[in-house]
Amino acid sequence: MRRKLLIGNWKMNSSLAANTILLNGIKAGAGKTGCEMAVCVPAPYFAQCQAELTGSNIAWGAQDVSTHDIGPYTGEISVAMLRDFGCRYAIVGHSERRMNHGETDQVVAEKARRAIVNGITPVVCVGETLAQREAGKTAEVVGQQLDAVLSAIEPDDLWNIVIAYEPVWAIGTGKTASPQIAQEVHAILRAKLSARNSAAASGIPILYGGSLRPDNAREILQMHDIDGCLVGGASLNASDFLAIAAAAS
Repeated sequence: MRRKLLIGNWKMNSSLAANTILLNGIKAGAGKTGCEMAVCVPAPYFAQCQAELTGSNIAWGAQDVSTHDIGPYTGEISVAMLRDFGCRYAIVGHSERRMNHGETDQVVAEKARRAIVNGITPVVCVGETLAQREAGKTAEVVGQQLDAVLSAIEPDDLWNIVIAYEPVWAIGTGKTASPQIAQEVHAILRAKLSARNSAAASGIPILYGGSLRPDNAREILQMHDIDGCLVGGASLNASDFLAIAAAAS
């Protein structure tokens, strides 16, 4: 049985003071949920998360990682730096990175490969725009994005990966894919993973992300191939984040 996994993506939000309140709130209620939990935070807050969450059942991670290990790459953050702060996860290929920073499928694939090789679990994001969905290209787009990653890693590496389907048209818009639409795409992704490593595919968490809230999470999380959530705005509120975790349980 696949584990349920809830990852909060804080994006470029919060502060040291706000983080303390948020993390304490999450820690206070995390034991009442039955799913694994993590937060992916801005790099300046790695040390705070390491101090606040060490010894708890909540993991932490980054929102991006460099394709380079070391060198003259101003502003980049390497996987070794993530490991120094105990990060377990690194989000790669988030739609905001693809759109705002021009990250290609090949760049995302290299980031995922480098994370895996260095003991960090990549949370690989895939998803289509509204125009692509309306043109009937959803399966083609997410398939191409996932294929790039699968081509860059070994079949056994699939034991150490998380996939997140985030329809671009639903991120920060208040729109959410229906449970049926989300399940359809998750099933496509699971089939692709299974073709590469069927044993690993049965256990890989495939998360849904896109305007998840406590009031819509439960119905989506009941779908067979949806194993948790990559949560944006709602992860900045401990009560909302815990409510979604309860739904995932």
